[in-house]
Amino acid sequence: MPVADDFEQATVTLPKPEPGAVQVRNQWMSVDPYMRGRMRDVKSYLPPFALGEVMQGGAVGTVMTSNDPRLKEGDTVVSMFGWREAFNAPADAPGLMKVDTTALAPEMYLGVAGLTGLTAYLGVQEVANVKQGDVVFISAAAGAVGSVACQIAKIQGATVIGSAGGAEKVEFVRSLGVDTVIDYKAEPDLTAALQRAAPQGISVYFDNVGGAHLEAALAVAKPFARFALCGMIDGANDSASAVHGLVSIVRKRLRLEGFITSDRFDQIPRFLGEMVPWIGSGKIKSAQTVDQGIEHAVDAFLKLFHGGNVGKMLVKL
Repeated sequence: MPVADDFEQATVTLPKPEPGAVQVRNQWMSVDPYMRGRMRDVKSYLPPFALGEVMQGGAVGTVMTSNDPRLKEGDTVVSMFGWREAFNAPADAPGLMKVDTTALAPEMYLGVAGLTGLTAYLGVQEVANVKQGDVVFISAAAGAVGSVACQIAKIQGATVIGSAGGAEKVEFVRSLGVDTVIDYKAEPDLTAALQRAAPQGISVYFDNVGGAHLEAALAVAKPFARFALCGMIDGANDSASAVHGLVSIVRKRLRLEGFITSDRFDQIPRFLGEMVPWIGSGKIKSAQTVDQGIEHAVDAFLKLFHGGNVGKMLVKL
């Protein structure tokens, strides 16, 4: 488990941006579970964070100074230059993009209309191919990705079972229109609880957790069920974490597919084309847990591993 002493807060002076560059003051920054994986010196789909360098992550801010005609002062931009209050960057830097805030609040581009929402959308729509009549089990249903996945699955006509920990989170998930909510903290046997919720079995599992939730899904899955594996936060800080019951994959002819959102950035226009109207019509609700000030960024990050957030975890700068 990361601790506060693993991080250092630094103060620097930004020069004026060079020609072709802009200076951005961040308004909001995101903390996400995937960042824990980049704190290991192992080969993965993204390089590990470098010691002594600024943490990277999603942020949304305002262009304060521009030396490039593609962006003007006052534009709202999203970037992956988070964990800082301000930065200079080339106007064409990867991940730096102007966004429209006439229909959505800026912070939504870090949540339901950002990579969080895109992850849920891709997992439900493309990887699991959820359709009417499916019985869908979603772990961490009160979290940033899980809460959006629940709502998209309901839009597709599925019966949705969500898992969350504690009365407050259970009530939140229920407010999303989920058919059944399991309070895994109150259940001595998660597999038995899922069997009661889905006596005929589940046809889809959207995995944000791994561990006991994945084991329960394997046990209760129907033959030919589809699993969209997006994150396994249960094992983020425990290298000895193991999952039992994998023989079910063969016996039930299950399809398990892990996916990384960055592989499918070409789907962003289609995603926004559906998500923005869903948000506007109230079909998709957004929930956020907000900490104030960059000095609390580490606290916000660590809350992810203790269940301290409902919906998207953000830091307002």
